[in-house]
Amino acid sequence: MRSRNPVFSRRGFSRDNGYAGFNAAPQAGGPAVATQANPYAQGTQGNPYAQPSAGNPYAQNPYAQQDLQYGAPPQAPATTGRMTMDDVVIRTASTLGVLVVTAALAWALLPVDDANISRSYGIGIGAALIGMVLALVQSFKRKPTPALILSYAAFEGVFLGVVSSVVDNRIADGAAMQAVIGTMAVFAGVLIAYKAGWIRVNRRFYGFVMAAALGFVFLMMVNLLFAVFGGGDGLGFRSGALGVVFGIVGIILGACFLALDFKQVEDGLAYGAPREEAWFAAFGLTLTLVWIYLEFLRLIAILNSSD
Repeated sequence: MRSRNPVFSRRGFSRDNGYAGFNAAPQAGGPAVATQANPYAQGTQGNPYAQPSAGNPYAQNPYAQQDLQYGAPPQAPATTGRMTMDDVVIRTASTLGVLVVTAALAWALLPVDDANISRSYGIGIGAALIGMVLALVQSFKRKPTPALILSYAAFEGVFLGVVSSVVDNRIADGAAMQAVIGTMAVFAGVLIAYKAGWIRVNRRFYGFVMAAALGFVFLMMVNLLFAVFGGGDGLGFRSGALGVVFGIVGIILGACFLALDFKQVEDGLAYGAPREEAWFAAFGLTLTLVWIYLEFLRLIAILNSSD
């Protein structure tokens, strides 16, 4: 289970665990043959972990075919080594905990006054680049590496601590706390809407979100290139009224990716994903929450700089 994030897209469960992405076709024999099933496809709710096979000790699920016959997601086999909600919560809390601790240390130890801002900001940017590399490496790995994920969280925390301190102390007092509250509100709102069934994550939803995210990231990259080579604010996508609009769009996209993350956690629990997949859930949720937080922070900075 990899992170469906606007920057680091993932492809569902890893191939080693039975998922093959959205383009996998059902095998001959109809929907009852559920290996390499599409978790968002309509009418082919297969369990890649419940197929009887000699080499899979977790595959003996006598109710799998019955569940498929009635169109319900099959129940996970009652064995040890399967991912649980507690696993997801603990690993996500661990990853976010490392991020918050390093962010707090960076805030306290890297001052952003006139004499030190260049050095502190340079350290923050360096940490962001290292975190990006670590996130890319993990995104292309088929299995999660806890040390890699926690290292990403640590370096990303340093970057967030520095940039939050800059915005809070030099642009908008209290901006960091406002961004935290906004991120928590979006997380809670999307979770409630998802559990209530107001958000239906299906193939169409996934396609729309991915198309919108790719367009958004492309525009931001073009704007960055114009800013680097042309100076100023580039094309103006990150300043003024247009910057406010793109900030709101970025937050909405982050909320959509939260829904995709919740769907993948739900599928992992229903299909009996291995316990190690909980690290992928933690990685994906952390990436998405960082995205939302930065969009809130940027939006607050734009609104205050225009006053």
